[in-house]
Amino acid sequence: MDPSYVNGLFGGVLIGAGTLLTMVANGKVPGISGVFGRLLRPSSNETGWRFVFLAGLIAGAAVLFRVYEPASVFRVPDGRNLAVYAIAGLIVGFGTRLGGGCTSGHGICGISMGARDSMIATAVFMVAGMATVYVFRTLITG
Repeated sequence: MDPSYVNGLFGGVLIGAGTLLTMVANGKVPGISGVFGRLLRPSSNETGWRFVFLAGLIAGAAVLFRVYEPASVFRVPDGRNLAVYAIAGLIVGFGTRLGGGCTSGHGICGISMGARDSMIATAVFMVAGMATVYVFRTLITG
């Protein structure tokens, strides 16, 4: 196996294991946009696990940035406007609520549960992503 695929494979296994563990532990689907959205508007006593789940995501990223040098490619470059990233994040958040979940939520949780809507949404995401790359590479950057 090509060594460049090892990180992706390992990350995918961890994501799948974390999803399975969350579902087994509390019977909840751990889609990030849903976890975060319901944390902002709590309707029951489920805020504890949601907070721990999100804190774990942030802490995991922080630890990875500290101990694994190649992770630095995912940091915001110096001199970039963080306000633009924040606005982009809010737009993405709006899109995930509008679409009934984020790409990873549909792709990981929804497809694994056999949800027809998630299969359709994931197919649309993939086609839109491929079309965007094609347009960018052929028409914009030539």
